[in-house]
Amino acid sequence: MTLRFVFHYPEANGPDGDVLDAGPLPEVAAAAERAGFAALSLSEHPVPGARWLTSGGHQTLDPFIALAFAAAATERLRLLTYLAVAPYRNPFVLAKAAATLDKLSAGRLILGLGAGYQKSEFHALGVDFDERNALFEEVLDVLPLHWSGEPFTYQGRHFSARDVIARPRPVQDPIPIWIGGNSKVSRRRVAERAQGWMPMSGSAGLSATARTPMLGSVAELAEQIAELRESADGRRVDVAHSYQQAGTAEPDRHREKFAELEDVGVTWVVVSCPARSAAATLEFLEDFGAMYLT
Repeated sequence: MTLRFVFHYPEANGPDGDVLDAGPLPEVAAAAERAGFAALSLSEHPVPGARWLTSGGHQTLDPFIALAFAAAATERLRLLTYLAVAPYRNPFVLAKAAATLDKLSAGRLILGLGAGYQKSEFHALGVDFDERNALFEEVLDVLPLHWSGEPFTYQGRHFSARDVIARPRPVQDPIPIWIGGNSKVSRRRVAERAQGWMPMSGSAGLSATARTPMLGSVAELAEQIAELRESADGRRVDVAHSYQQAGTAEPDRHREKFAELEDVGVTWVVVSCPARSAAATLEFLEDFGAMYLT
């Protein structure tokens, strides 16, 4: 099996609890690397709505700062924003954060991006929710210009950059951009402008909350992956699938599922655990690694 696995740092659901209940981030990152995981991921919600939290939403760390912290405790682990909301930031600030993290980690960042879905969070940040897709396109325009390290000019909806130049250049050329979401627009963006797709799996309720079409069977996923890669003119496109039932019980069933996902074109599998203590998280990582990654 050539699938690579991402460990998503467990999230603190609800308004209570601490974002580090699952364990100190450097310790968890180092344990994930030892266990054989290829990447560590964190999500982003800078100011989530209270109603969303009480209905099962989660708090997060700032993913760029947290992944930099994880990078310092590891040597090879890739660092995935799963995902950062592109319209929340001025694109130059986003590009600078990504380039800095890639430089400091010696080229280990994967920049996972999405359009976002929480209206209350957009309002709190002063970003027009109805502009989110246009703002996302601007981000995708600006990132390669910023990362080139060469002078450029770009006129955005709410900013004007004239003859600017930004350093550092990232180590990777380019930093891989993975785009999340199940819509045709998301897949078009991947085919035209990115290196990876992060389809969202889960319940109909989750899809409705995230404002993205529900992803059905593996057969449907296979069809969408095939269409995506055809649209990308044969260019390599990674596919990161969130595996909701990850665990160490019934290992044969999980191995069969992983093999099925690989057969339809998935290249990365994202797993997590409902741990609320460092001991539980570290036990999961050790057991999962021994069972599936060695």
